[in-house]
Amino acid sequence: MAFRVDERASEFLEIDRFDGGVGWIAHPDERMQRVSHALVADGDRTRSTSGQDVWVFDPVDVEGLDQLLAEYGEVAGVVVLLDRHTRDAEAIANRHDVPVYLPTAYEGVSEEIDAPVARFSSELSDTGFEAHTVVDNRFWQEVAIYDPERGTLLVPEAVGTVSYFLAGDERLGVHPMLRPVPPTDALSGFAPERVLVGHGAGVTESAAVALEEALLNARRGAPRVYAGAVWRLLPV
Repeated sequence: MAFRVDERASEFLEIDRFDGGVGWIAHPDERMQRVSHALVADGDRTRSTSGQDVWVFDPVDVEGLDQLLAEYGEVAGVVVLLDRHTRDAEAIANRHDVPVYLPTAYEGVSEEIDAPVARFSSELSDTGFEAHTVVDNRFWQEVAIYDPERGTLLVPEAVGTVSYFLAGDERLGVHPMLRPVPPTDALSGFAPERVLVGHGAGVTESAAVALEEALLNARRGAPRVYAGAVWRLLPV
């Protein structure tokens, strides 16, 4: 089931800013640290009169968001990368008069969205952004986006940097539910300059190493992650 907020957030924490995009946490105090991102496609890949198309991923809406996006260009589409991350996609898409883009394989998600829907498979529209399936089963459908021009890998759920994803001194960790069978085949073929995630700040230094270590150590670190989860549930 999609996680929806009752009210539009009034403030946000900006993170992951670089020439090709930006991220934000609409509710900075929440434990989940849900991160939304915008990435730009420019040059021959843009349709925008401003010179850059802005693509918005798994967004949680917030006051002032449109001004942040306008710094990068014109919104061309809103993208849902995880089947349960519909969040505020329809509100932002309708406000900018653009479609919500869904991976072709996603079933049942479009019924939750009251906005025009477009589909994509191996490439997101004509952006040059590659789409790679990370998880595909009846309980979990997830696609990662890779921009080979800038070396940006965006993974919405399978890896993250918030504390409940991490074991020991990990900088990037596999989702606790995926640690027994990590998505190694899906994510090991990249050497990104940065890894942006759906929960926590992105990894921008030695990102390829952090990703490799996260996948390699997923099973080994699982007991520590699970023990930490139990500890956090204990009353204080």
